[in-house]
Amino acid sequence: MKRRAFIKTAARVGTGIAAAGLAAPAISQNRIRWKMVTAWPKNFPALGTGTQRIADSIKQMSDGRMEVKVYGAGELVPAFEVFDAVREGVAEVGHDAPYYWLAKHSAMNFFCSIPGGLTAQEHVAWIYFGGGQELWDELYAGFGLKPLLAGSGGSNVGGWFTKEILSLADFKGLRIRMPGLGGEVMARLGAVPVNLPGAEILPALQTGAIDAADWIAPYNDLAFGFHKVADFYYAPGVLEPGPALALTINKEAFEALPNDLQQIVKSAAGDETFRLWSEMTVGNAKALGALVNKHKVKLRKFPAEVYDAMLAAGAEVARETADKDPFTFKVYESWLEYKKLSMELAPITELGFMSLRDSQR
Repeated sequence: MKRRAFIKTAARVGTGIAAAGLAAPAISQNRIRWKMVTAWPKNFPALGTGTQRIADSIKQMSDGRMEVKVYGAGELVPAFEVFDAVREGVAEVGHDAPYYWLAKHSAMNFFCSIPGGLTAQEHVAWIYFGGGQELWDELYAGFGLKPLLAGSGGSNVGGWFTKEILSLADFKGLRIRMPGLGGEVMARLGAVPVNLPGAEILPALQTGAIDAADWIAPYNDLAFGFHKVADFYYAPGVLEPGPALALTINKEAFEALPNDLQQIVKSAAGDETFRLWSEMTVGNAKALGALVNKHKVKLRKFPAEVYDAMLAAGAEVARETADKDPFTFKVYESWLEYKKLSMELAPITELGFMSLRDSQR
């Protein structure tokens, strides 16, 4: 069966992307070669290693017929230009967090994480069986893209702070790295949200450009060394309860693949959703011990008034975002309906069990 070549001239995609022609996935001796650009440093724990696992799985499952070369953030394009790079054909596929692209469309956050929203498990269920994938496909088709769920970090913690948070008033003027709608929640609490890619967070904390930072959780936070510059670590977090990661694929390139290779790409992404989440869970458990016991990090909970304010503002922000256009409202309705169902179920399943288990400690 003949394959249709995918040929597209890459446009300049913002600062830092050199104009270049994307070869139609290189096809020689019945082999297809793709480029994957990512929003993460190369080989960074879970986020970086997960993208390489996707590439390795595609090569293995296709018996070498399809190969994907992974580029870490900044190697081919900057972290925050992954979406446009794939859309314009600089690369065929990217790995990113959809809430980075909130400026592209108001519905983006619902496919990544909403403050006070779905856990990782609930989000995966909504995407696969609650109508989320169909809505996501509809959104991304407008950009010439095909999205696939391809990882989750589980619940993010509350973040790193250079000073202790004793009351809601302590957020006044506080400069915090927080992307997506979580940043809007912080603004409503009086903070000043700043959006930075992962590699720029530590220098910003070191220089005092920011006072606090939400990144992910102990596994990745330890790897970046935030404990060296910030004394206070707040958890649990409520602003990113289950952030999902995406395989963002150039739709024309994807549709040019034979059916079996399309299914292989889907399977590799789906497998990594579970694998990356599992790696993060084990890594977080081990890293938390190192942070608290070895590095003497001061683990804290936010005051009750802070959690209450965050959750209330999160619900307001989600509802206001839904009102921005009819499609976002349609996504919101689907998402909210599933959230209500999950909240009914949780007390008699995992949440109920974990509460009982915790009482025996």
